[in-house]
Amino acid sequence: MAKWVMSAKKADFQAIGEKFHIDPVIARVIRNKDIITENEIDLFLNGTKENLHSPFLLKDMERAVLKVQEMIKDGKNIRIIGDYDADGICSTYILREGLSFLGAKIDSRVPNRIKDGYGLNENMIKEAAEDGIDLIITCDNGIAALDAISYANALGITVIVTDHHEVPFTEEDGRRLYQLPPAYAVINPKREDCGYPFAGICGAFVAYKLVEALFGKAGEKIPSSFMEAAAFATICDVMELRDENRILVKCGLESMKQTENVGLKALLQVCEIKPENLGTYHIGFVCGPCFNATGRLDIADRAVDLLCTKDLGDAVVIARELKDLNEQRKSMTLQGVVMAEEYIAAHKIENQDVLIIYLPECHESIAGIIAGRIKEKYYKPTIVLTKSEEGVKGSGRSIEAYNMYESLLACKEYFLKFGGHKMAAGLSLKEEFIEPLRRKMNEESKLTIEDFEEKIVIDVPMPIHYVTKELVEQLEVLEPFGVGNEKPVFAQKGIKVLAESRLGKDKTVGKYVITDGYCQREMMYFGDLDEFAAFYRDKDFISIAYYPAINTFRNETKIQIILKAFKEA
Repeated sequence: MAKWVMSAKKADFQAIGEKFHIDPVIARVIRNKDIITENEIDLFLNGTKENLHSPFLLKDMERAVLKVQEMIKDGKNIRIIGDYDADGICSTYILREGLSFLGAKIDSRVPNRIKDGYGLNENMIKEAAEDGIDLIITCDNGIAALDAISYANALGITVIVTDHHEVPFTEEDGRRLYQLPPAYAVINPKREDCGYPFAGICGAFVAYKLVEALFGKAGEKIPSSFMEAAAFATICDVMELRDENRILVKCGLESMKQTENVGLKALLQVCEIKPENLGTYHIGFVCGPCFNATGRLDIADRAVDLLCTKDLGDAVVIARELKDLNEQRKSMTLQGVVMAEEYIAAHKIENQDVLIIYLPECHESIAGIIAGRIKEKYYKPTIVLTKSEEGVKGSGRSIEAYNMYESLLACKEYFLKFGGHKMAAGLSLKEEFIEPLRRKMNEESKLTIEDFEEKIVIDVPMPIHYVTKELVEQLEVLEPFGVGNEKPVFAQKGIKVLAESRLGKDKTVGKYVITDGYCQREMMYFGDLDEFAAFYRDKDFISIAYYPAINTFRNETKIQIILKAFKEA
């Protein structure tokens, strides 16, 4: 079972509650997020898009804007080169539509995952030269494309990089020497010399910043659909919902509920999502995967077309294609996870610190999803490798205590290509290097037993009888929830389960009546019901970690306790 950790950060919660008209419990949850000063609290509770940071705080922004303006004025040919995931798709849409509105002669190209691989490469540069392209703007890629950009320079093509991935570096005498590509401008908040107030933005948000700067210089109002796309990508790329990311997603979701983007309307319709109910879950786990599926199993340009189309009939057709592709991807993923678990058992690697799984027959596009599923089950850094035309390709997913990118950097002698960040990475290598890679990564992991123990952080020990309808409604001020702004977790010991029933077609949802001695509440559980039953039935009292909710059914409103975890009282 996971280890429970009590958050014990201190402040005058009563005073904060009175000043901001919130329950002291809400004040404590906000403090637990390291939001301390009154200005920070006010921004968290009341921030609007006017509080987003100026795009001109990004290094090279002014230089890039002047060059793009010059290229548009001179009628030069501009090409956007994006990436095949949701972030790259949204980035491409923002730049293509934004520059087109400003009068640019523009097109876009999203690499084919199998044929082109990730990011800008020399073949794309050659293709651009043959097509008479004068300026390439990358989005969600380009920071590591040193050779490709040098080639573009030699052919007389100007390149502007917009990206958010880690800047490559080498180490010399214990110092990191960062290597920026030789582009005309490099806009990336992770540049060591950038100084942007918040470096944790996604590729589409960087693209949005460039378009925002261009529209501002032109005296134009930026369309709300661009902010929606940047918010969509921020959720799908699992960016931390802190600082301006939280403001962007909060404002973007509200805007999406009345979106004027025909493609997004169609996608919500096809996925049977009521716009008024739209939240981070629907974007991250329903709509976003439809975008990602195009890049995995087809050509991601189709998703760009969806966002760009103005005809609802065409949009519905494309949205259905995307949804069908995602259903296909889901089936392939389930098979892949089974294969990965069989590999772990057959090769007896379950006790290794870093799980490296080689599935030659697996479709390389779903390696990352499978790695994520295995990581969640075993709570260990996981890399899934597949056979490709050039050898072996793979994707890795990590845990909080393990920096995937830096660990791969320490093994760079084995790779043909690699990149990523702390929690996820992509790589390619020759097949004969799989075992040396596994050996070295495990020998140098430095992970401890505690690192593999998943932690549940309890925000507030709170009796279930303290939960009221008003408190649950106040919890909404903390939304939108996601990585970096997780739902708060409450806990109480001394809980007795009085009754149990099972709901749903397959009886997979648990419904219970519980009491803390002061009141009775309805509790729902969506985990392993048999495991929970075996745990609580021989005990008078248990401890629960939970989140409160309100359920309205047939005009009856009742408080529900959503069980997150349980342990001995």
